[in-house]
This record gives sequence, C-alpha cells and structure tokens, in this order.
Amino acid sequence: MNTVRNQSPLPEDLRVFLTVIRKASFASAADELGLSPAYVSKRVQILEATVGTRLLHRTTRRVALTEAGERAQRWAVQILDTLDEFMGELSQARLAPRGLLHICSSFGFGRNHVAPAVSELAATYPDLEIRLDVFDRVVDIISEGFDLEIRVGDDIPGQHLSRKLVSNQRVLCATPEYLARRGTPQTLEDLSEHDCLVLKERNNAFGVWNLRKAGQEQSVRVSGPLSSNNGEIVLQWALSGRGILLRSMWDVKPLLEQGALVQVLHEYSQSANVWAVYPTRLSDSAKLRVCVQFLEAHFRHLSQQGTA
Repeated sequence: MNTVRNQSPLPEDLRVFLTVIRKASFASAADELGLSPAYVSKRVQILEATVGTRLLHRTTRRVALTEAGERAQRWAVQILDTLDEFMGELSQARLAPRGLLHICSSFGFGRNHVAPAVSELAATYPDLEIRLDVFDRVVDIISEGFDLEIRVGDDIPGQHLSRKLVSNQRVLCATPEYLARRGTPQTLEDLSEHDCLVLKERNNAFGVWNLRKAGQEQSVRVSGPLSSNNGEIVLQWALSGRGILLRSMWDVKPLLEQGALVQVLHEYSQSANVWAVYPTRLSDSAKLRVCVQFLEAHFRHLSQQGTA
C-alpha cells in the first residue's frame, strides 16, 4: 500500500475510523455519522494510504482490526483526546461536570480502592451524583448502562475505549509459617506440590495461573483444598497459613512489608494494571473526563507514595 507522502492523518478520518471499529460495520458507522457507507469506506482507505498499512480486515458481514489497526486505534484515541483538550483549553468551552455518573468495578478492588477515590471525587465535584456498583462477574457496560468501569487486568474489550490509570502486578506469596512447614518453591513446577489458593474471578480460567518471567508468559495448573470466587476470602486463607496466593501488589504490599506474607518465585508475576474503560470518548462528556483524570492522578499519587 502506497503511503501519502508528507501528510498526517486528518482528525476527521481518525474519528470515522474509531466509529467503524465501535460499530464493527461501515454501514452502521455511516448511519451514526450521517454519511454514506461509500464515503466512510473512502475515508478509511485514505487513512490507510496515509499511514501506509492496512488497518481493517473486511468481510461481507463485519470488519475487524489488523495488528496495525489495534495500534492505530490506541493512537487515534490519544490524538483526538489531546486535540480536544487543546481546543477546550483555548476556547474555555469546557462544561462543568454535573449529573449522574454510574461506575462499576470488581468487588475487592472496588471496595478497597475505588470507593475511597470516588468519595474524594464527590467532595471535589459536588454537582456530581455518583453511583458505584461492584461485581465479581464480567460486566457489559453498554447494555447495563454504566458510564465507566475500573478494571484490573489488560483484557480490555476491543469495542470499548480505555486509559491505563496505573501499572500494577500480581505476585506469589505465602506466610512464613506455611513455607517453614511445606518448603519454599524454587521453580514454577514446584507449585504442583503445594496447596495453592485458587481464585475464580470473572472470566479467568479456573486453576490456571498465567505468569510472566523475563517477558515470556508461562502457564501452570495449580490446585489445593481451598478455592473461592472472592479475593478477600482467599487472602484471609493465605494469612491463616493455608497455602500460596497469587494476589495484586495493591493488596499484599503492606503485608509483605510487615512480614505477614513472604513473596516467592520473585521472577514471576502477572499483569494487573488498572484501567478506566468507557463507551464514550472523554471529550464528549465533562463528567466522565474529570472522573478519569481524577482517578488517574489519585492512583498515580498512591503509587508514588508507596501506599498502593
């Protein structure tokens, strides 16, 4: 595919591209934008020519992102958000955040970390009415009417927009008493000889831990006499010396510092980054924009202070 020389993508082409991704159809995107399908297809072709690579796989029924398209999607959102913020600053046309903001998160993280942040957000923006719901299941934020999901883990649905709030990881740990009784695992395979406290959370595979070492992912099947669908219960069991736990550093860092838990197999970890996931671009909603920006600053501050 030939590249259009000395030309950057037009913001409008990026908007059309993101709409096609969200609607998974040129025709549906055209309906939403009030344009013809042929014109929408042409704008995407021009964008592909400009960047010099194919961004979408086209079939008779739907469209899907190529690998380059996935990268282009992330950049398009960032570019358009930055452009809109730039224009908003210059024009001083940003509206004051007000009205109902419906947020959801997982039970443990929502209760322990999102709830305190939302309390501070409400104090900062008194015209906001905030509802926070917590679940231990997969949530469809569009069909269930949520403005925002605070999600732990990098499995972000492709049809949604997202922004990483803070980097985080899960680590393996157990009490000193358990390790004195059962020994400390030296390899990933050693976990098969240990009581592992298995958590069934959302749509994650039950009894399988996917871990990374030096950038390479490895999977290990684990088992033990205790399992639950609630992370706080599993953490209580770990503190009672009942086995090895895979848990977010957000939750275990104070316990590691106190010596209540000991990290094992330090070279292995699992990504547990914290993301804001939303169906509407931030520039389209003042209440959503200030909320995401506030949470990003809040979690970054906690991380820098060493309390996260």
